[in-house]
Amino acid sequence: MKKDILEKGAIIQRDRETYAIAPHFPGGFTDSATLRKICDVADKYGLALKLTSAQRIMMVGAKEEDLDAIWGELAQPQGAPIGLCVRSVKICPGTTWCKRGVQDSVSLGLKMDAIYHSMVLPNKMKMGISGCLLACAECHTKDIGVIGTAKGWRIVVGGNGGVRPRLADLLVDDVQSEEKVLEIVARVVDFYKNARSEQRLGKTVEAMGIEAFRQAVLGEAGSQAASVDGEA
Repeated sequence: MKKDILEKGAIIQRDRETYAIAPHFPGGFTDSATLRKICDVADKYGLALKLTSAQRIMMVGAKEEDLDAIWGELAQPQGAPIGLCVRSVKICPGTTWCKRGVQDSVSLGLKMDAIYHSMVLPNKMKMGISGCLLACAECHTKDIGVIGTAKGWRIVVGGNGGVRPRLADLLVDDVQSEEKVLEIVARVVDFYKNARSEQRLGKTVEAMGIEAFRQAVLGEAGSQAASVDGEA
C-alpha cells in the first residue's frame, strides 16, 4: 500500500479501486451532530456505512482523489484499522449503564484509549475493557484485556482471534484501582515494545510461558498474582 494512502487511514477494497476509512470514536461513543455529519458526507460521496466490531463506523467506497476532502469535511480523528499499532480499545458500558456492571469500564477504557489508541508497536495490538465477568468487550481474545470483578480488576494478556486464535492468560487479579491497572498495562506495553519481537503479544507469552512473562513484567509482585481456575 502506498505510504500516503496508509497515512490517510484508507484500506483498499475488493474492487481494487475504492477505499474504506473509519473515523475514531473512543469506546464507540459519539453524538447526534457527528452522526448527521457522517451521513451527510456519506451521501455526498456515495459511501456505504458499516458498524464494526471495533466500535467504529466504517465508510466504504471512497475514491482516492476524494480522501482528503472526505477527512476535511468529517473533521474527525482517524481510527486505526490498519498498520502496526494499537488498533482498537474496546469498551463495554460498565457501571455507567449496564445493570450487570460491577466496575467502571468506561472511565478506565477512555483513559486507556487516550494513552494507547494508534500507538506504534512491533505488531498490531487490540485491547478490551469490560465491567464484569461476562467480558462483553471480548477481553479474552485481545492482546490485553481488563475485566471488572467484585474484588477489583483482572488483567489478561496474549489473546487474539484470526487464523490461529488464542485465549488470553491471566496476568494478575484483584487489582484495586484504575491507577494500578494503568501502571500494569504500561509495563506490559513497554515490555512488548522492548522485546525486539515482531510477533503478536500472544506468541511472546506462549514462547516464554505465562509465569516467566509475569515475572518479567511485574517482577516480585508477579509472585503474588492470584490464579483463577478456568477463568483465564
